[in-house]
Amino acid sequence: MSGKRGANSFSWALHAVLKLGAMDLPASPLAKGSPRSLSGLLPFLRPYRARIVLAGLFLVLAAAATLVFPLALRGLIDGGLSEESKGTQLLALREHFIELFAVAVALGLFSAARFYMVGWLGERVTADLRNAVYAHVLEQSPEFFETNQTGEVLSRLTTDTTLVQTVVGSSLSVGLRNVVTGAGAMAMLVWTNPYVMTQVLGILVIVVLPSVWWGRRVRKLSRASQDRVADSSAIAAEVLNAIPVIQSYTAEAREAQRFDTSTTNAFATAVRRTRARAFLIAFIIIATSAALLWGLYQGTQAVLAGTITAGHLGQTVVYVIMLAGSVGVLSEVYGDLLRAAGATERLMELLDAKSPVVSPAQPKALPSVNGGSRVEFDAITFHYPSRPLTAALRDFHLSVAAGETVALVGPSGAGKSSVFQLLLRYYDPAQGTIRLDGVPTRDLSLHDLRGRIGIVPQDAVIFSSSALENIRYGRPEASDEEVIAAARAAFAHEFITALPEGYASFLGERGVRLSGGQRQRIAIARAMLKNPPLLLLDEATSALDAESERMVQAALESAMSGRTTLVVAHRLATVQRANRIIVMDHGRIVEQGTHETLVAANGIYARLAALQFME
Repeated sequence: MSGKRGANSFSWALHAVLKLGAMDLPASPLAKGSPRSLSGLLPFLRPYRARIVLAGLFLVLAAAATLVFPLALRGLIDGGLSEESKGTQLLALREHFIELFAVAVALGLFSAARFYMVGWLGERVTADLRNAVYAHVLEQSPEFFETNQTGEVLSRLTTDTTLVQTVVGSSLSVGLRNVVTGAGAMAMLVWTNPYVMTQVLGILVIVVLPSVWWGRRVRKLSRASQDRVADSSAIAAEVLNAIPVIQSYTAEAREAQRFDTSTTNAFATAVRRTRARAFLIAFIIIATSAALLWGLYQGTQAVLAGTITAGHLGQTVVYVIMLAGSVGVLSEVYGDLLRAAGATERLMELLDAKSPVVSPAQPKALPSVNGGSRVEFDAITFHYPSRPLTAALRDFHLSVAAGETVALVGPSGAGKSSVFQLLLRYYDPAQGTIRLDGVPTRDLSLHDLRGRIGIVPQDAVIFSSSALENIRYGRPEASDEEVIAAARAAFAHEFITALPEGYASFLGERGVRLSGGQRQRIAIARAMLKNPPLLLLDEATSALDAESERMVQAALESAMSGRTTLVVAHRLATVQRANRIIVMDHGRIVEQGTHETLVAANGIYARLAALQFME
């Protein structure tokens, strides 16, 4: 129960710090770029209620120690420097200095404890936030990546989470501490100098109003600056993943100029943000200092008039310095809050993204199979989200028996790869039903569905790790012996052992240390290690030379034995031995049969075969 009260107190304190920036905004919904956007971090803070309570306690104790210091100073001036005997005065001075040192020790210990607790919270919350965003992005369907650049997502995972860490692990704590210290100093000033401080408070209210109005501009520029940085990151990620193409077209200077233009735009926006924030800081500090100096001037007049003591004035001076310092720090913290609010908003946008493809709440179980799986496409109509007017598949029907090998051929854009995309449930069709072993794929958990399917894509994906771990990706619990057996079956063992460190050799980012054919054989070995009942081969031999193709084709024929296989291929030499060849055009099946029957039919397949075999 105490933990919940502590979390509620923290929430209240959070909103108290943000009140200045949010007071011009409606209660709902949250304004774009508003400091209230930081409330999106509360779910990540709640698991650490106990630490938040401790951090708040140390913060209050440190602020209390700070506020006690002027009282001890007043005692030193009025008591330790009084007109008494030298011995009595020396004892009094010693006592007052001990009191001041005790206050300093308490302040140091409480500040250090607060710094550690808040720093730990900043690191932990940032790690949790980064993990949550990354895991959520991994669950998004390919539709998400049609509209979001990878570089922008990476920018949010790095730059934006760093800004959040700055606020949670530092700025927010500093802001709360200065709120408490400033409020305490103000209360003490009002208590000891009510008439003068009433005037000062009236002036401070006048200062707040233009500050809030100018804060709107800073908020907008903060969000715009982060967006421009994300644009630069997106360009860099895209170009660095296509270095061979860039260099082959001698486009290095052109791409460098494009990145330079993007960073220049980001710099220009950042300068406008910094200029606006600098003006806001200057205005707040100057106006607040003017108001407080007015109050200090009144205090000196009171000393000269004999209405207050010198110690009282010294106490007032220190409280004025505390209050002015708190206001100055809060003006800077407010700028950090604005930037972090924009970062939090962008991260929450990622977390709020909903994938249209999700596992059902109560998934059905797949029946066990001995060998291959059955696949059925029943009246499928499908449009890609980015091409809503063009049907990738239209009234598509296909039934594949367990253990059957079916090849999909046809011109580019005929819908062959779309069959694989739907079967893996990267997308859902607009109409129709897809069944795996008699169960609609919509009723299966994505883990169970994809766990029963192995795929060798056209562009083999190689991770930045060793050959052993790249193959083991197909089945993480596989032993080294099983990995090597899969590599042998895919005719990859010979070239892997020829690498400098054999199976432990680092393959480079995206497999840059391998040839195209070698990368493809690694991907084939990975799929064979998984040993699924349904195998999808998407142009699996397209990157191989004639000799390698013959070896891998023999390995694939061995791997296809006893399991269902769907093959997409443009090179018809790789599909001649399929049990059935499906010829597609404009999302429909126009022909089907064996190689011999389709050639004899003299249709689309016969024309494609004539063109390829003539070559």
